[in-house]
Amino acid sequence: MRLEFRAMQTAWIALAAYLLGSVSFAIVVSRLMRLPDPRDYGSRNPGATNVLRSGSRAAAAFTLAGDAGKGWLAVWLTLRFFGDPSSIGVDASVAGLCVFLGHLFPAYHRLRGGKGVATAAGVLVGLDPWLGVATLASFGVVAAIFRMVSLASMVAALFAAFYTFWLFGLQAVTGAVSIMALLLVYRHRENIGRIVRGEERRLGGKTT
Repeated sequence: MRLEFRAMQTAWIALAAYLLGSVSFAIVVSRLMRLPDPRDYGSRNPGATNVLRSGSRAAAAFTLAGDAGKGWLAVWLTLRFFGDPSSIGVDASVAGLCVFLGHLFPAYHRLRGGKGVATAAGVLVGLDPWLGVATLASFGVVAAIFRMVSLASMVAALFAAFYTFWLFGLQAVTGAVSIMALLLVYRHRENIGRIVRGEERRLGGKTT
């Protein structure tokens, strides 16, 4: 009976996290600020980087904060009410993965979601602040050297999986973060093609 209760609890946590992740702040913020739908211009990706192309830095900042915040909130609430912060359990790992999946495949927007960079960052900070800091530092180093947000995002995602293993070993959280990393890289497959062809947009410059 106890096992059945735990399974049901985890299932409800997964559903709640997915529905939270399905809230696309790029779309919500754009509508509230009367901006074009981010799925209709630029990269057509509902994320902060594409919202910035609308010309509104405020909208991009709100989008970034919202997408990262929902990732953090899903994990924090789970740890606060269902888990032990000193040892990341299954429920928190499931919450982090499902809020990320909700962003990628949102139930409210015909499964047309973003690439998940900000939401993943929020999840990592929620799981362990040092994990988040280390991953963001890796992103910053790669972005500074190569001046490509897409490349920095993918490299940081892979490092996140390594850092999680280093901190927690072979635990549920390591599997969840590894799945997130692989999905994030997959969502950047078009960027990978442009990087190979030397056509990817660089920070502070034009497309090359």
